[in-house]
Amino acid sequence: MAEIRASFFVECEELLEALQDGLQIMDDGEADDETINVVFRAVHSIKGGAGAFGLEDLVRFAHQFESVLDGVRSGTIEADRNAISVFFQSGDILGDLVRAARDDDIADESRIQGVMSSLTSMLGADAQEYEAEEDVSDFQPMGLSLDLGLDIASNDAPALPDLPDPGAPPAPASTVVFEDGYTIHFLPDSSLYASGNEPLHLLRLLREMGNLDVNCDTSALPSLSELDEEKSYLSWTIHLTTDEDEDAVRDVFDFVADLCTLTITGPGKPGPELPPNDAPSSPSTINDGVPPDASSKPPQNSDPASEATVAQKSGGVPDAKTAPSPVTPAAPSKKPAPSASKSNKPRPTVRVDLERIDRLVNLVGELVINQAMISQSVTEAGLQTNSAVSEGLDEFMQLTRDIQDSVMMIRAQPVKSLFQRMSRIVREASSMVGKSVRLKTEGDATEIDKTVIERLADPLTHMIRNAVDHGIESPQDRLAAGKPEEGIVTLSAGHRSGRVIVEVVDDGAGINRERVLQIAIEKGLVAENAELTDSEIDNLLFMPGFSTASEVSDLSGRGVGMDVVKSAILSLGGRVTIQSNPGSGTIFTISLPLTLAVLDGMVINVANQTLVVPLSTITETLTLMGPDIRALGPQTNVIKVRDSFVPLLDLGFELGFRAPLDSYVGSIALLIAQEDGDHAALIVDSIQDQRQVVIKGLQDTFGQVPGVAAATILGDGKIALILDPVDVVANADGRTQPVQSNLQLAG
Repeated sequence: MAEIRASFFVECEELLEALQDGLQIMDDGEADDETINVVFRAVHSIKGGAGAFGLEDLVRFAHQFESVLDGVRSGTIEADRNAISVFFQSGDILGDLVRAARDDDIADESRIQGVMSSLTSMLGADAQEYEAEEDVSDFQPMGLSLDLGLDIASNDAPALPDLPDPGAPPAPASTVVFEDGYTIHFLPDSSLYASGNEPLHLLRLLREMGNLDVNCDTSALPSLSELDEEKSYLSWTIHLTTDEDEDAVRDVFDFVADLCTLTITGPGKPGPELPPNDAPSSPSTINDGVPPDASSKPPQNSDPASEATVAQKSGGVPDAKTAPSPVTPAAPSKKPAPSASKSNKPRPTVRVDLERIDRLVNLVGELVINQAMISQSVTEAGLQTNSAVSEGLDEFMQLTRDIQDSVMMIRAQPVKSLFQRMSRIVREASSMVGKSVRLKTEGDATEIDKTVIERLADPLTHMIRNAVDHGIESPQDRLAAGKPEEGIVTLSAGHRSGRVIVEVVDDGAGINRERVLQIAIEKGLVAENAELTDSEIDNLLFMPGFSTASEVSDLSGRGVGMDVVKSAILSLGGRVTIQSNPGSGTIFTISLPLTLAVLDGMVINVANQTLVVPLSTITETLTLMGPDIRALGPQTNVIKVRDSFVPLLDLGFELGFRAPLDSYVGSIALLIAQEDGDHAALIVDSIQDQRQVVIKGLQDTFGQVPGVAAATILGDGKIALILDPVDVVANADGRTQPVQSNLQLAG
């Protein structure tokens, strides 16, 4: 039960994600009937599962939410902007209740009641009707006469009705032919009830489509002493007269198509007889479609379909030899009715503990190091490139890369779940400050290492709150500036130059640089007569303790500013930059590595030191020629690359390994690309190799080292630093002193 319960909560996270997706489509005004059905089914599934585990608070709230959504489906409740806002809040509460139940915690009851009141007011006069469906306080027991197989000696015993003999074969299913409408044979599997679904809701949906005639087959019901409460014994033959087509009828059963036997026939055609229900005498007949006399008949008390359902919910994939085959009608049919679920059936997945994935990543890292050591040994042995050992090593290197890529794909996850969390942050933050703000997301399918996603949540939350509190103006100010009353915060993600770029953009007033500079002077962060560029003023926001809030609120003004954001991003090997246009808004750009485990690097030599430069930052390599080097001032130089000039930096001098050289003619330079599109050339002594290296973090031991991202272990067992070339360029001194005869003044 513990495993099934854990699987339920994992499934709830997926359903909550589908719920948020559907609500976002509704909020964008692009919703259709199917979108509303997806939202309804998500809430209904959570409610059904919660009921199975006795989570009363979750069931009660989900029922109220489901009732309102049912009203939206039937057209009695209009899904306007105010209603959708309540739906978003309800989705947040639903997520809180799920997580509270998972962690044995207590949710905020006052907040729950506030949203419950909003849902009740939306139901209006129908609230009592929906409440009556679940209210059992006035339940009155009904007397039943049951044959319990007991000998009653009393002469006053009431006469019992004739019941079918449990040992007798079930009565044959009758076949009814209707001249109009559709004939539906519906046999629920045991797993349908275990998953929290209810046939009554399906019948109600069919009733909304037209005239309905329902016959329930109870012939498979055993005596009470032999009754198994986890099995399905009832089936239904339904005649539906409607103007809808067959696809619309099948859509009603779409959500349970894999949990039942279903046949739908058109007017004037008899449907195939349903197979017997889950009688204890022949459980395999329903559950796996195997005849009772088959050699692979499961044990008497097994339920293969239920086991397969549990395996599917927990992510397991049953063995091919024991996996149940699809349920099919017993009677032959020349052209079986198509299943609506087959075309859209999700691909099977396996849920694995993250610690196991991390261990696999570490083992792959060790494999990469050993592969580098073997390659180094083969090179030192002087073996010919066409030898069997060299050819085998090449295949081994390719196999190692394929394994590493596959493992990284397992760890990679879309940022969608992270972006959905930010939607709630925007709603709550805008409510606190009395602003109307909407979040737009782009590139939420971009995949990042799961570790990066987890550690990015806190700094991104702070940036989103900052955009709502400081970036977006008040509704009155926006209207006065000719802007819409509703502010927009855009959160986007994408891949660029081998890194992940995440941007937080608001359409607010931009950074008030005069005020920022004045506050910095008052706090003693800069000199009173300092002359700073716009970019330097913007970067003052990242200084410790800096805040532009005039008073303390729940969102700001406590001296914990953007410096926390910058520190968190730097610890991930990333960078954050600001661009702001007064009156138009502000853009915060976060640049992150794709993974924190392995990267492709270029191994270089500088002043007898072996270093690694991430290959994703290198645009090209250059050999410096005299005419290409130009002086820019007395101590700095630039290099001409085609039709542009880029700064020329001596990497050995910038890292403190040596003094500037007398001449750089004939030296090798790496052209480094930065996030803003600018370039710089780093002078190195030589290039050794291009290879995969395993990232070993240094922050826990040495803290943040300027210009150094991490370390790695080379093939010879030595440790080499992995540089952050963009950080090297940002903190560069820029002094180079080549021979004057080789220089020409730029321009």
